[in-house]
Amino acid sequence: MLRLTVVFGLLATAYAQYGQNATLDNYIAAQYNISLAGAIQNIGGMNNSIVGDGPSPGAVLASPSTVNPNYFYTWTRDSALTYLMITDELIFGTEKVGNNSLQVAAEYYTAAQAFLQTVTNPSGTFWPAGEGLGEPKFYSNLTRFNDAWGRPQNDGPAFRATTFMEIAEAIYQRNPNAPRLVAQYYWPLILADLNYVGQYWNTSSYDPWEEVNGNSFFSTTAQYRALISGSVWAERLNQTCKPCEQAPEIACFLKNNFWNETGNYLLANINANQVNRSQIGTDPLLGSIHAFDINATCDATSMQPCNSRVLATHKVVVDSFRNLYPINDNATAPSAVAVGRYPEDTYYGGNPWYITTLVCAEVLYDAAAQFRKNGTITVDNTSLAFFQDIYPDAKVGNYSDSATLANYTNAMIKYADGFVQVVEKYTPANGTLNEQINKTTGEPTSAIALTWSFAAFVTAAERRAGKYPPSWGATSDYASNVTSNCSASSYNATYSYVPAYADLAPNISMPLCMKEVLFICNYSTKPGTNIYIVGDNELLGGSLSLDPPIEVLRPGNITADYPWWNTPVWFNASTTVEYKWVLQNQTAMTFAYENMTRTVDVGQCDGEVQRVLDSPAFPSPN
Repeated sequence: MLRLTVVFGLLATAYAQYGQNATLDNYIAAQYNISLAGAIQNIGGMNNSIVGDGPSPGAVLASPSTVNPNYFYTWTRDSALTYLMITDELIFGTEKVGNNSLQVAAEYYTAAQAFLQTVTNPSGTFWPAGEGLGEPKFYSNLTRFNDAWGRPQNDGPAFRATTFMEIAEAIYQRNPNAPRLVAQYYWPLILADLNYVGQYWNTSSYDPWEEVNGNSFFSTTAQYRALISGSVWAERLNQTCKPCEQAPEIACFLKNNFWNETGNYLLANINANQVNRSQIGTDPLLGSIHAFDINATCDATSMQPCNSRVLATHKVVVDSFRNLYPINDNATAPSAVAVGRYPEDTYYGGNPWYITTLVCAEVLYDAAAQFRKNGTITVDNTSLAFFQDIYPDAKVGNYSDSATLANYTNAMIKYADGFVQVVEKYTPANGTLNEQINKTTGEPTSAIALTWSFAAFVTAAERRAGKYPPSWGATSDYASNVTSNCSASSYNATYSYVPAYADLAPNISMPLCMKEVLFICNYSTKPGTNIYIVGDNELLGGSLSLDPPIEVLRPGNITADYPWWNTPVWFNASTTVEYKWVLQNQTAMTFAYENMTRTVDVGQCDGEVQRVLDSPAFPSPN
């Protein structure tokens, strides 16, 4: 197994930098330890107590919950965010959590992801066009998940690349041979994911909640950070990063598309034609803390936490939940409240989440730190209402004197602490953080011991303690480049995806003459039904009677006029493929296979997409 060969030193942690009362400080210190240990316990290969068939080494369980809901899977995004937190702990000096070495945890993650990058799945293959990298989740034993799902999710590769670059930073801080190690072991992993980001950033995909197909602020911010960091690391390693040249276009897209001038908030999603929502949500706040760079200015392209639009969004988001949940008791500002994902949420009845309540605290810890570091605070018409909620004397202006700066930032910290106190109020005695908080009773609900909840608490505690990750490049020359006229560009990385063999990625077939076939099924389905395809090619399961089928189609942006399910598949050029359409009744778990066998003659490898459009008829399901 890959060895990072680093030397660690323990660092005393002072979680009371912004402490205002001993009770809260004590809670945070205790809950930090519980949360860090809880996240580690949900990782395969660690010294944990998960019974039965536990996750493979390096696989991050979303939750040990197996029923109501079943989260016993590993998500690319959640795993990367968890390991981003763990890697920052390494950088801050934490060597072990209990008997578990964080260095070993990073090694396990590296090997697991090197393997997962190459796993063929319903989103596609690794070779030649990298589409399989957009697959959101896998079984905890690192095998493909074949059921219908919101796919692809284009944020996963961006988060994973960022996490690997953070691991590279940890190596650089500890090992004199870092350039060689990072170039050999980590750059191939990073470049594969950056190729995906550069190639697919401007295509629609599902949001972090896996419900909305469009363009997500959260995902786009992750993609922007990944490409900027990729440019920085390519220069550092004397490498090239052609997909990173898409960053100025993403910057333009972020700057010009997500701001709701009338509502004074950043939209969670755009181009989401299948949902009727306000697009008020915590997604932009989650995106902003991911973009956080302590060295950045508040007007940075990456929408830093201290940006006026982010603070205005904070107010709109929090206010939308004040009278929505009974446990909030119609509390008015400056009182903090429990916060959910978005006000129209109905999942598990629509409740506040630990993650989304904690992000409301972390954004403010970050923003206050940036104001203090920059030595100035700007209150403008966009952010005025936010500041007046927490500091009634707030007025439009630029303030650099220490007393005024302290008044504003102290108010922000006090408000941030209020959200942590809300989490404290609804944390059970054993410190386990579920996914959600019941909006009526305040009891923890939904998935137990959610890894992302634990990670969210740790990062909020770190920021409150004045512990900030290394700069990712938000102030670099690369980040100053923004295209003035946005265009729907992309980097064609097809035939450029190379497995990370140094990290024990498996050998895969890499033919140089392939053809992309887009299968489209024109069929009006009812809720609870899905369309699959089977065929004699191994990518379609290898059998016309495969039961259950493995290749599920994507609903995408289906409309009443065009009920087109689709899936892209890359075949060897100039071959013939036999296939059938399959209708699934998801509730009854039955499959109806069409009676006829269809054939497609795959064309030559000319770089064009071959479209196959069918309107099948299905027998009644058994």
